[in-house]
Order: sequence, then C-alpha cells, then structure tokens
Amino acid sequence: MPTLPLTHHALPGESQPQDLLAFIAAHRLQLAQDLLVHGAIRFRGYALATPQAVEDVALALDPQLAAGEYLGTSPRNALTRHVHSASELPGYYPIPQHCEMSFLAHPPTRLYLACLQPSRWGGETPLCDFRLVWRDLDPAVRERLQRRGVRIVRNYVGPGSPRSLDPFALKRWDALFGTTDRDAIAQTCAREALVPEWLPGDRLRLTCTPPVVRVHPETGESAYFSHLQVFEVGTPEAELRRIAQLRGTAHARFWRHAGRLVTALTRHSKHPEDRAMDVTHLDGNPIAQADLEHVRNVIWHHQVVEPWQAGDFVLVDNRSTSHGRLPFSGPRQVVIAWHQLAVPLGHATELHEIT
Repeated sequence: MPTLPLTHHALPGESQPQDLLAFIAAHRLQLAQDLLVHGAIRFRGYALATPQAVEDVALALDPQLAAGEYLGTSPRNALTRHVHSASELPGYYPIPQHCEMSFLAHPPTRLYLACLQPSRWGGETPLCDFRLVWRDLDPAVRERLQRRGVRIVRNYVGPGSPRSLDPFALKRWDALFGTTDRDAIAQTCAREALVPEWLPGDRLRLTCTPPVVRVHPETGESAYFSHLQVFEVGTPEAELRRIAQLRGTAHARFWRHAGRLVTALTRHSKHPEDRAMDVTHLDGNPIAQADLEHVRNVIWHHQVVEPWQAGDFVLVDNRSTSHGRLPFSGPRQVVIAWHQLAVPLGHATELHEIT
C-alpha cells in the first residue's frame, strides 16, 4: 500500500526554502511519478514561514497556479496572488474529507497546502486516498449512488444582506463570484455546470448534479469524487461523533452534543431546498442515511491523521486524494494554492511532469 503522504525530509544543512526549490528542480520527474502513486507528497523541515515563501515553492512545482477565482464554500482570505488561507471557518467546526471543489465541472487538479503555524491543540489536515474509498464501498451502495445520482443545492444571499444567524450560512453570492454582474455569473455557471436560480430577496440558488466517481486522466484509476457526505445536513453531527471517539475528551464530547442539537434544529426549521447546503438523489429524494453512514465509515477507515509541523508543505493530487480539517483551538495558519485546468477533469491531456 503506498504511503500517504510520501515524506521528504530536509537534509542537514539544506533546510531553507531555497534548498527546497533546488530539490524540486533536481527531482521534478520523480516527484510527478511519486504523486501519481502516493496521492500526496509532504516536504518537511524547510522553514517555510510566510505565504510568499509558500507561493514560491508552489510556483516552482506549477507555474500555472490558479489566481483569484475560488468557487468553493469555505471562507478564505487572499494572502498573495496565488496563496489563500485554507479556511476561515471557526476552529470548532470540522471540515469533512473532500476533493477540492469536486462539484464543479473543472475542479483543481493539484493542491498546495502549507502550515505556517500549527495550532496548540488539534487542527490536523487529514488526508484520504479516495481510490481506496471507491474500491471499498459496498458494491450495492456504489450502484445506487451512480444509478440514482446526486443533486447538490447551495443557497446564497445577496450584497448588503445582514449577517445570518445560521451557523451553516454561506458567503454572499457577490463574494463567491467576485462580481455583481449577473451575465458574468451566468457565464461562470455555464462553464462549471452550475444551474443558477435567482430568488426573491436577491437570493441565488445554485444546483449541480456532479458524478460520484471520476477516472484519473493519467492513471485510469477510479476515485470517489463527491461532496455528498460533506453537504448533507447530518454531516456536522456525524463528523463530531467520530471526532469525539477519536479524541476521547470532554471538549470533543461537548461539541458532539452541540452538533446533534444544531443538526436537529436545522432539520426541523428549514425545508431542504432552503438550507444553506443540501444533497439528494437526482429525483429530489433523500439519500439513505445507511448509505451516507457507510460512505463516512469507509472514508474514516482510510483517513490518515498526522499533526502539522511548522513549515510543512504538502502537494496533493486532487484527482485521487482528499483532505479535511479537524477542530482546533488557539492560533493556526494553514494556507493553500491550487492548479485548475481549463478543460473538464477526466478529458484532460497533461504532461507526466509537474510543470
């Protein structure tokens, strides 16, 4: 079984960012091959301490980094042209395993994650090989998810809307798209296979029906590739329950119970179509809880949890490997950059080299 992540440690006397740049230049082809096999590569001990240092390394790996546009759901702050904060969600909130922006027609192909400051407690960024997840899903569950499909709904308020008291509320639609031009938004939606629906009160509903499995364009391997277990209303409770079992602390148990109460309130106070996020089968019927729990169990079985060290840099193949975030306390700074193709994933022709 390939190691996840494959780790390269800095050699004595070669522990500065410029040493990592030299290592990348000397081993570019091998790194590309290792990434396809392992799904993620970690560089440790190179004293990366600033967003600009992270951007320099990411650009050395990939001169065509995405800049500006981010159509995901986590609140993020731009730190350099290409580097953003990984997520501005509160530390108590768990982020389940996901391939970045898997609900888009053009999701990122590679991610570049780095830790500038580990948290005092928790805050790990677990990784998971989604090829193994797809392999180990019950064949009946795989068949149902493929045959009945997945429909994802997200709801956004408009510019000038008051701050919502809903803990799951998404950012405003103008912040998501970076514009108030509805024609430009329509073009972006058409490109990314999102169906926009403008609602009363300057609200926007986005619907999409992405596949649950994708074939890696270079290796031909199938990988689970869906946000269905992320956007389902019971996810916070389900994740916090597993985290309480993992941690075994009173703090984790408190948040488990809090998650249960918030989930129950959301279920009973809002129609599924009006929730910040919701996921169903294509016909609008809910996905069976047993199927959702099975998917989560397989993911947690393969999830790899390791603490960050200051200066860690992780290269992730977003076409095969997922990431998430465990709750934390205290200051924490993890940053991200990504590569995004201009053609649909699964129909791309890429060099077998990180360029």
